Amino acid sequence: MSIIAVSPEVSLAYETFGDPGDPPVLLVMGFGAQLLAWHEDFCRALADRGRYVIRYDNRDCGLSTTFDDHPVDMGEFITAVSSGDLPAALAMVPYRLSDMAADGLGLLTALGVERAHVVGASMGGMIAQTMAVCAPERVLTLTSMMSSTGESEYGRPSPQAQTVLFGPRPADRDGYVAAAEKELVWASKRYGDAAALRELAAASYDRAYRPAGIGRQLGAMILSGSRADALRELRVPTLVIHGLDDTLIDPSGGRRTAELVPGAELLLLPDMGHDRPRELWPTLLDALVTHTGRA
Repeated sequence: MSIIAVSPEVSLAYETFGDPGDPPVLLVMGFGAQLLAWHEDFCRALADRGRYVIRYDNRDCGLSTTFDDHPVDMGEFITAVSSGDLPAALAMVPYRLSDMAADGLGLLTALGVERAHVVGASMGGMIAQTMAVCAPERVLTLTSMMSSTGESEYGRPSPQAQTVLFGPRPADRDGYVAAAEKELVWASKRYGDAAALRELAAASYDRAYRPAGIGRQLGAMILSGSRADALRELRVPTLVIHGLDDTLIDPSGGRRTAELVPGAELLLLPDMGHDRPRELWPTLLDALVTHTGRA
């Protein structure tokens, strides 16, 4: 693992797998999740299939730069958004998805990568979409996985998933790890794995427990708004992957993304929720290798 400056304000922790001479694939992780959520075995399997894989911590997560001098009171933020007080909500959050997209592009620049295949999951899909919209000349292909367009009527979470997402998580290690099992609410119904969720939670807690960044990342998602108009104009080869068991971002989010992007391919997967079960890795790897091989 290395840390590199991608702008005067931000440094990102990252890891690479494979041969730098192979086509580069940038993996962008989602809300509150560290690079560990792109499982090392998955990254190595993709590298073994001829891709130079880059995974990294978004700002305000893991070992990348934090913005703790901008604390966000989630109660106040949700109240401001719910009441329509947009100026107050905007004033609370120090960055947007466009800034997080610039971080990813800055990482590519710092690593000497001119163009890359960009793969984003959940919030990472939103960031990846933003990269493709803002800098299409640098994105060879886009893969948007279990994500949405920023339009409030698509990709809505179920009430149960929303309760878990916004619910407080214990600060002590044992409680934090045990609470990870609640994420089964949005996992694959067939392959959901409580032990794997606990394992990831334990590794993440031990590596970098930084819960304050979650509020700022959430604010960036909410306040960045719809990408619908921009996606209609996107001319980057796009693959949209969504699990039919997903209750955190309803499959309508993936369907809408594919509907908007001209020529986008939509892959809907039974037995996948808001996760990437190991049992489905062969399908996901095949899809990524095929898609990234087209450019």
